Amino acid sequence: MRMKLSDYVVDFLVRNGIRHAFIVSGGASIHLLHSLHNNPGIEYICPHHEQAGAMAAEAYSRVGGGIGCAIATSGPGATNMITGIAGAWFDSVPALYITGQVTTFRMKGESAVRQFGFQETEILPMVKPITKYCVQLLDALDIRKELEKALYMAKSGRQGPVLIDIPDDLQRTMIETADLAGFVPDAAEKKSAPAIDPDDIAQVLAMMQSAKRPVLIFGWGVRLAGASEIARDLAERTGIPVLTSWAARDILPAGNAGFVGTFGTHGTRAGNFAVQNADLVIAIGARLSTRETGSPLSSWARGAETVIVDLDAAELGKFEQFGKTLDLAIEADAGDFIRALQSRANELALPDIAAWKARIAGWQKTYPVCTDAARADARIDPYALMQRLSAAAPEGMHIFSDTGCAVAWLMQGFDVKPGQRLYHDFNNTAMGWALPAAMAGSLALGRAPVLCVVGDGSLMMNLQELATIAYLKLPVRIVLLNNRGYAMVRQTEGQWLGGVNAGTSAETGLGFPDFAALARSCGIETFSLKASADTGGILKAAFAHDGPVFIDVEIGEHHGVYPQSKFGYPIEDSEPLLPREEFLASMIVAPMPKSLEPID
Repeated sequence: MRMKLSDYVVDFLVRNGIRHAFIVSGGASIHLLHSLHNNPGIEYICPHHEQAGAMAAEAYSRVGGGIGCAIATSGPGATNMITGIAGAWFDSVPALYITGQVTTFRMKGESAVRQFGFQETEILPMVKPITKYCVQLLDALDIRKELEKALYMAKSGRQGPVLIDIPDDLQRTMIETADLAGFVPDAAEKKSAPAIDPDDIAQVLAMMQSAKRPVLIFGWGVRLAGASEIARDLAERTGIPVLTSWAARDILPAGNAGFVGTFGTHGTRAGNFAVQNADLVIAIGARLSTRETGSPLSSWARGAETVIVDLDAAELGKFEQFGKTLDLAIEADAGDFIRALQSRANELALPDIAAWKARIAGWQKTYPVCTDAARADARIDPYALMQRLSAAAPEGMHIFSDTGCAVAWLMQGFDVKPGQRLYHDFNNTAMGWALPAAMAGSLALGRAPVLCVVGDGSLMMNLQELATIAYLKLPVRIVLLNNRGYAMVRQTEGQWLGGVNAGTSAETGLGFPDFAALARSCGIETFSLKASADTGGILKAAFAHDGPVFIDVEIGEHHGVYPQSKFGYPIEDSEPLLPREEFLASMIVAPMPKSLEPID
């Protein structure tokens, strides 16, 4: 069949189940966009910034709507996508990015000039460190091979984003589809997850059976492996207390008997106490960044034998590099590892760890995330707000959070119901992610209602997408945590710089608009929430509304994230809710040797 190359590209997207593409129009991608316009099998979505489009594409993949796709023009259009691409890279999210490029005869090539064609930018060297595969198409007959290879690379092994740069003259080239060669992966590209070593499983089982204070940690890799259900089953069979990274926070719903909480620099106190007092930590599919371990890495899980399971050998190797010796490092897919353990179910019976569970329950009671004082506050306390928000959000709802205090408060205080999902760009944590992500999530779920929790600083980064959401009439419930500045950075300034602010508040350089008025100007139903007594009624009305909703929540500037470790310190030095003297008396904070006596 003879067809224009841009038509072939769009036809390929449709044949591979891609139902939406996020685009910002531009001269160097115009043929691709018109081919999208002419193909009824795919819907194009028009955000107002390429960064938002790139973020929307990777969020679309996270939700499970298929491979997310974003298309931008050359030059600034391509460079604007970089932050969204980085989010997909760091969180191992498959996504397809396509950029237009100047015509091949206007490329600078090997010349020393900075630019020859109009809006020519060499995008490949910029994105190579944050993509699994990137290529510039220079022969129209390679289009099938490169598209097939890009999708294969995005979805194989440790997943991630890919990018294809297509010059304008090749987009409009006529090709014979019968002449197009396909992609056949070579041995290196076909690398599959390593097989599970039975000796490793035997060693893990032996460690579990001798442990007095074990914990399991589930991370994003469990989700990526499609292993959430079997992970829950493993926790139930063994009875081992479970902690999660933020990315896996929704694997166990609130009220699950085995769920301890999150851990790390912004984790729950009970979660950190459990990790720091455990004698065995088995972390499955958790990258364990410094946000989760604190610094130095050697202080984390200080009295425990450690078993780390990760698909990426480099992630396992970093522990020794940064001063932490692992007792067992297993390179494996999270799902394969859990199934291997379950295959020896008769050996999963553990010694009595009732005392350990009681100790954890005591920590949870002593150090609640939301205090009675927070719930009784007549103004809006963010922790009480999260509990009321979780009570109002229905089962099965997908929740998208931006960074800073918004995600910390949500991850600490939101009680997850069955079927609910929590999303964030966990490792890149770009301000402005949540709004385009929620837009994409609603589309991926068939225009289902979704919740977007965002701070005022983050909202400003992609504020223009309010217009996109309103235009599409998507049922996105936007909860703005409005504390007039960058509260988490202000908190860091308080820890390190005597509370002197610079560029983090209205008094020190930040100007903010009337957000409610802006939302109304886009045609969005808007509410203002200033008193805790009004929370229930406003949330009920907002969740019942058919279209997009904007709730402007007034949060006092004094509110911060507690507990929170001081940046650069071990997690046992996290700032206490109690006066420090009471905190020190309530918890072991000295380093614990391997010979630590078990808890009675």
